[in-house]
Amino acid sequence: MRRRELLLAGLAGLAAGPARAADTAEPAPPLRTYGLALVGKPKLPADFPHFPYADPAAPKGGEVALADLGSFDSFNPFIVRGTAPQAVGRVWDTLLRSSADEPDTGYAHMAEVVEVAADHSHVAFELRAEARFHDGAPVTAEDVVWTFTMLRDKGRPYYRQYYADVDRVVAESARRVVFHFKNTGNRELPVILGELVVLPKHWWQGRDFAAPLTDPPLGSGPYRVGKFEFGRTIAMERVDDYWGQHVPTGAGLDNFGVIRTEYFRDATVALQAFKAGQVDFRRENISKVWATEYDFPAVKKGLVQKRAFPSNLPTGMQCFVMNTRRPVFADRRVRQAMTEVFDFEWENKNLFYNLYTRTTSFFSNSDCASSGLPGAAELALLDPYRSKLPPELFTQPFTLPVTDGSGNNREGLRRALTLLEQAGLHIKDRKLLDAGGNQMNFEILLDEPTFERVTLPYVQWLDRLGIVVRVRTVDPAEYQHLTDNFDFDMTINTYGESDSPGNELWDFWGSESAKQVGSDNLAGVADPMVDALIQKVVSARSREELITAARALDRVLLWGWYVVPNWHLQSVWAAWWDRFGFTDVAVRSGIAFNAWWVDPALADKTDAARRSGF
Repeated sequence: MRRRELLLAGLAGLAAGPARAADTAEPAPPLRTYGLALVGKPKLPADFPHFPYADPAAPKGGEVALADLGSFDSFNPFIVRGTAPQAVGRVWDTLLRSSADEPDTGYAHMAEVVEVAADHSHVAFELRAEARFHDGAPVTAEDVVWTFTMLRDKGRPYYRQYYADVDRVVAESARRVVFHFKNTGNRELPVILGELVVLPKHWWQGRDFAAPLTDPPLGSGPYRVGKFEFGRTIAMERVDDYWGQHVPTGAGLDNFGVIRTEYFRDATVALQAFKAGQVDFRRENISKVWATEYDFPAVKKGLVQKRAFPSNLPTGMQCFVMNTRRPVFADRRVRQAMTEVFDFEWENKNLFYNLYTRTTSFFSNSDCASSGLPGAAELALLDPYRSKLPPELFTQPFTLPVTDGSGNNREGLRRALTLLEQAGLHIKDRKLLDAGGNQMNFEILLDEPTFERVTLPYVQWLDRLGIVVRVRTVDPAEYQHLTDNFDFDMTINTYGESDSPGNELWDFWGSESAKQVGSDNLAGVADPMVDALIQKVVSARSREELITAARALDRVLLWGWYVVPNWHLQSVWAAWWDRFGFTDVAVRSGIAFNAWWVDPALADKTDAARRSGF
């Protein structure tokens, strides 16, 4: 499972693209702003005191215990080698900080001022004078240049994709850094560069950036690494004199004194640890657990709270992804057959308590999702490739098969068999054989046992067609290694998306990323047509152009049948021991946990109950 987790203002004038002024005209002045919004303008004014969901008066201190699955053996999350804990991201700050309640919008954080050229040829960040690393050294433009260079040259492959349009980066002074672009059409690049964490150049001198890191890293963020034991536990300790705690983007956030994460190899054990009071806060993502496992005594006594927080974020695409590098999935008809066999309605009814919605787009829950037939604007982008696209893309809406939920998916199996026969396979003695007499077989790779319950019924349905399917569950570290090297047939992956998709698409679907170890192009898509449509998305000069290009790309990917779409939920399920305070202001992301705090009175009461066995 991959992730990733900002910022753009007043680009309304820039969205129309480069100025078309006469050669003799004075160039338009750059936009100097406190924040950036990919669409429209930031919601908050320049003098906002804090994010609406944060409380500057929130008490600091206390400890929160969290749980994670798997293990970790490095503190360097920026490279392919090693496995870093998610918690270590709290060590570093970024140039801009996102708002949990605005789409693709964020505000100046480590950078006090953002300057965007009118023709979008460069973006400059002017650093705050108070920005400091934990050792007291000031954050400088040279640190920004060094960080960018290391990530691009030695970091994970997606950094090279993200930063491909940066021509050069220059430290013009101790506090001003300028990124010059190769082209003027990449409207998202200032946002991407605003997400840049800034690493201390002086601390990394003498260390190999491309190697796993076992020393606790130096950063400038609200937390530093405290006690830890590789593979088992890590405590992030709040930096009392954190430089950013009084700026608007930091006020009222990062309130916990210690954030301790315990690692478990099994999700069931992690749940039991929560029930026993060893873990304080838990996000749930398994419908059966949410529906049946939260009726234990602490819930009934009010010691544990549970809630579904509405979320308005794009849901992206969770799916079974097929590795087209493998011959078994090289044929589009075979991949479509895999979708015909999958019975979502049965799984939703019998496994998910009808809590999920089928995902039908890579840009689900956003206006970038395609639907119906392509309109005139989309056709203008798709027509040049008509001969290479499935004819049905132009004549019928993309739909996924729907069953009656009985588990008797005869029509789906019949359609699948027809497709498989068209691809050159045939049934003999209840086995699906290729022209050489070899039975079709493949392996589904998983990184946690909880996915077995949704995968094993799928295996049984495929067995009815005479296909041999094995399920292999490995630990997260091995899973990361196997998927980084594309050493799998099929797996479950999530392609997260924002309201304004852009450069991440190169890493998901670009031809170059298909060849790069560690990229997110698990399907192995390497298609010049897809590359061209990604470029249209990235270089769109208006919101309308972006939506049109994204919808066209969505159609091409869907009709390529690279994945078997799964499902999504439009809320965040969370449960917690009643020891926290929060503003309860609704946010688009559902929860802004970094704005919560330990309420001393509640914590005393709840902790006493836990010590006494409830």
